[in-house]
Amino acid sequence: MQYLSTRGGIAHIPFTRAVLMGLAEDGGLLLPRTIPRIGSETMQAWQELSYSELAFEVMSRFIDDIPNSDLRALIDKSYSTFNHKDVTPLVHCGDLHILELFHGPTLAFKDVALQFLGNLFEYLLDRDDSVLNILGATSGDTGSAAIYGVRGKERVNIFILHPHQRVSPVQEKQMTTVLDDNVYNIAIRGSFDDGQAIVKKIFGDIDFKNTYNLGAINSINWARVLAQVVYYVWSCLHISSHEKDSTLDFSVPTGNFGDIFAGYIAKRMLPEGTIRRLILATNSNDILSRFVKDGDYSLSSVVQTSSPSMDIQSASNFERYLYYLLDSEPERTRDLMLEFSREGKIDLSSYDDQVRRDFASLAVSEEDVTATIKQFYKDHNYILDPHTAIGVKAAQHHRKKGVPMVCLATAHPAKFGDAVLNAIGREPEIPESIAGLMEKEARCELMDADSNAIQDYLKAHARHA
Repeated sequence: MQYLSTRGGIAHIPFTRAVLMGLAEDGGLLLPRTIPRIGSETMQAWQELSYSELAFEVMSRFIDDIPNSDLRALIDKSYSTFNHKDVTPLVHCGDLHILELFHGPTLAFKDVALQFLGNLFEYLLDRDDSVLNILGATSGDTGSAAIYGVRGKERVNIFILHPHQRVSPVQEKQMTTVLDDNVYNIAIRGSFDDGQAIVKKIFGDIDFKNTYNLGAINSINWARVLAQVVYYVWSCLHISSHEKDSTLDFSVPTGNFGDIFAGYIAKRMLPEGTIRRLILATNSNDILSRFVKDGDYSLSSVVQTSSPSMDIQSASNFERYLYYLLDSEPERTRDLMLEFSREGKIDLSSYDDQVRRDFASLAVSEEDVTATIKQFYKDHNYILDPHTAIGVKAAQHHRKKGVPMVCLATAHPAKFGDAVLNAIGREPEIPESIAGLMEKEARCELMDADSNAIQDYLKAHARHA
């Protein structure tokens, strides 16, 4: 399988080079040249596979430059750290299916991809006798999942930017209490979008990137998306074994577009009609829902909410979908993304019909988040975190009778105890993995949202071959 850039400057590179490159050197994002198709007979044959076995079957169709035995070992190692035998179990609550993606080390869906990516980096660096300096920005969960994926690894240093006092206390502590020598936490005075812009600017300096062996863990890295495709296929197999009609919908709380883009890839892979509709759920930071509703992809101010992982206005994975929306034309993709960079907006209203065939959407208010957590707990004795509540609210709004609906539960409610307490009058039970977390020693640098200052910090602390 060969990979190319959405902007046309990179083509015909293998999977492992795409992983190490992260952001394409022309500023675009990397994608497979083709999306493999899965037939009904193959789906039937996959029915009894474990999660790790299914992950191998899906990923191996995109990876042909890692021996199968090594790929199986990487996948098995990655999911051995999860505390549920099914890795991403489905829980049935009334007429909704909740896909629990929070059984990894940091209790968030990012673990599904980042446990794999951390082990993959280690494997490739050992193979090539090389080192890597990972640079990433987080709105809350990516940072801790990435840190847990590479902490203590000999050939890797990791530098994570998070917006100062704009993540939950648990999210912050999960990052800053990891004291391994290869972990560097940086709190920036600004928003996640500011951090993401710094990361993209630094990666755009190709000489600097190559000199300091920079690698990406944000969802700009294709391996992140690929690992997430698996749980969509897993859900389809599970639902089809219990429901007469194998067609189903997914409701996805998303701010950066990566999680729902994985669903879009799964939809294109699987037999026609397996995934009917992808519902894009946002909080008050609604750039993506505005895009789906009326083609308006334009920046506005970032609003702080009880779902901080979605407090994003510039969705880093949007360019991948735009490439497909524009009939895989890299020049048009590049021009529109440069226009967005200059103007802060692009008008895509002429593509409304296609977009609405691919997605439905809903922006959910803070009041509705609280009300949804409260009502769902009353009806099902099940506690939603604020992000998952957004997905559930959107699912309820777009529910079609007779079509199974899977809601992605992206984080454990204990990571957002204050929001849960406000909704149901008590905090959720604290998992053993974060018990006593708030009392642990922490280490973090507070810096301005300045790319030059971050580059200087990287120079001072980067790992060298």
